Amino acid sequence: MALNFYENLSSDFIKLLENGDEHNVIIEVGESSIMQPFKVHSTVLCYRCPYIYNEFKKSTISNDDNIKIIQKPQISAKIFDIIIKYIYGATVNLENVETSVIFDLLMTANQFQLEELTARLQTFLIENQSSWLKLNFSKIYNSSFRIQFKVLQNYCNDIIAKHPNLIFESNDFNTLPEAALVSIIQRDDLQFEESKIWDYVIQWGISQNKTLSSNVDDWADKDFQILKNTLQQCLSHIRYFQISSEDIMEKVFPYQQILDKKLWADILKHSMSLSRKPITSMILPPRKISTTQLPNRGYTFQITSSIITKEQATEIASWIDRKDSTYEINNNPYEFNLILRGSRDGFETTVFWNLCDRKINVVVVAKVKDTDEIIGGYNPIGWDSYLDNPNSQYSKTNDSFIFSLKNGNINNFILSRVKDSSKAIYNCNHLIIAACFGSDLYKRENQLFRIDCVNGYEKLIRKQAGDFSIDDYEVFQISKRKNI
Repeated sequence: MALNFYENLSSDFIKLLENGDEHNVIIEVGESSIMQPFKVHSTVLCYRCPYIYNEFKKSTISNDDNIKIIQKPQISAKIFDIIIKYIYGATVNLENVETSVIFDLLMTANQFQLEELTARLQTFLIENQSSWLKLNFSKIYNSSFRIQFKVLQNYCNDIIAKHPNLIFESNDFNTLPEAALVSIIQRDDLQFEESKIWDYVIQWGISQNKTLSSNVDDWADKDFQILKNTLQQCLSHIRYFQISSEDIMEKVFPYQQILDKKLWADILKHSMSLSRKPITSMILPPRKISTTQLPNRGYTFQITSSIITKEQATEIASWIDRKDSTYEINNNPYEFNLILRGSRDGFETTVFWNLCDRKINVVVVAKVKDTDEIIGGYNPIGWDSYLDNPNSQYSKTNDSFIFSLKNGNINNFILSRVKDSSKAIYNCNHLIIAACFGSDLYKRENQLFRIDCVNGYEKLIRKQAGDFSIDDYEVFQISKRKNI
């Protein structure tokens, strides 16, 4: 029987790291002007992180005490502090660490070939930060294939199978690694029409070759060969015999040259119902499109958003009605109609005014860049641009508010209701700014928002005022749900 004392061993090794006793290596991380040194021991690195140990053996830089120096300027001190404590003490403390930092930690752990930590961090993100993963879905999915994060790959593919629009209709679709696209279209349970899968595969293939014209009628034989070579791993996973005759002629026929001649002949036979002529090509089984419907149990609230969840939208609805407690999700009395998404429609302020001018009962939400923050506001009376009201400035309302939502590592929301109704809503007369909740929150050019100060509202919804960048923003017009 073995008596294990791992906790004390871990603690002792952390003390060795912190004290730096008998160290023979210094690892410098962070920006060159403010690099932070870590005093470590080659013997520990040899057995706990061979990757860094090899860096130690290759290093040609030494200080006056003949101690070797390894420089890693591309790694932050915050990330490396977590990594080195794992190497010495086999512990990782993720309390109060932003999810974006945890993802960067995962990338660094993979770079250092720390397989155990890499696997555990993937599982941690899935089990504890699924909302953040979904908000950053395209980025996570692309990374999972470029760096071979198998656990994240499987997690993302399971979601895509049920909700294929998440990736097929994303702005990043054409940048998908080939392996990622193949892994999606080969799934039997992909809930997508076969003709649409074909359309997106062709779109992806053309986007990989800048020399190909967008008009297939202008193509020469060599252009079809280029596309065929690009899509050689994808074409065998299309269920051609599940595509309607109309779509075969409209969508597949123009690209017939990229298909094997025998396969194209069989597709035509099947499409024209020439059953007396045998088909020799492999026929893949139909995809398992779910048609099962659960018993009707009443209304189910839905929202089309890449930023907020149904739970967060329901919380906003409760604030609109000044409820003391949050509505149950499926008792949300409002429908949220998406009228603008920056990544879809554009981030210019003119886009906002074109789509949102004079719309009442509007909710604005924005995802702050490289953080878990989601901020926004509610405007019940709408904005009027100077085109209709050249002298307009502030509009009065007692019912607007701005907010920061709970999300990821942000444990508490901030709700800031209007305190000076005369400064609640500002109507810009020059279209350089938009979505102005007084000077307490407004959108500037492109992907910038700004908070000037606490003015018309109760309190700041961020730690400090000033400009901040966003990943994306959305505007919803809400209306009372029918039949309630």
